[in-house]
Amino acid sequence: MKSMEIFKQIPLYRYLAFCNESKNLKKTVLDCGAGGDSSPLSLFYSHGYRTTGIDIDLGQVEMANQFGLSRGQNLNIHQGDMKNLEFEDESFSFVYSYNSIFHMMKDQVERSFLEMKRVTAKKGLLFVNFLTTNDFRVGDGIDLGNNQFQQYEDDVQVVHSYYGPGEADYLFDDMEVLYKEDRVLERIFEGQKIRQGFVDYILLKK
Repeated sequence: MKSMEIFKQIPLYRYLAFCNESKNLKKTVLDCGAGGDSSPLSLFYSHGYRTTGIDIDLGQVEMANQFGLSRGQNLNIHQGDMKNLEFEDESFSFVYSYNSIFHMMKDQVERSFLEMKRVTAKKGLLFVNFLTTNDFRVGDGIDLGNNQFQQYEDDVQVVHSYYGPGEADYLFDDMEVLYKEDRVLERIFEGQKIRQGFVDYILLKK
């Protein structure tokens, strides 16, 4: 019996369950920030979805596609920028960005979210998550204002934007929030106890 792949992006299993329960929608899904060595698009592919992914880093794109090919899956991941998605309006029934959208300034986050919403079909579902001010890294690095910091991640300087309670809710005024979870995770990382803060949203486009 073939063993089931377990992906680290656990909240996407809940999103997949919502997608599977959605009726009368084509099984098309877009991942914004799909690169990496274990792309969760593989999970959607294995459930019969026609997958598309974009990532701004070509190396991450190649790694993700190779991951899919090693499992006999064409995940269809390309280099692209979520701030300017090269897709027609309402192209996908399901769109998500997991642990990706907050790697930019908040005005760019808003632009990216609006692009994700634009390419989501009516009655389609969108998943997005943000870092929160409960995260242990708030205050580290170069302060860019408004809880935005330039910080090191895997020895590379990147921007992290952190959101206070309800700060991102204005983005969803014309959508129905089906699920919202404010999470605080405590775990051991490199011998130290750390605290991570996230807020997850599953949204219905009206």
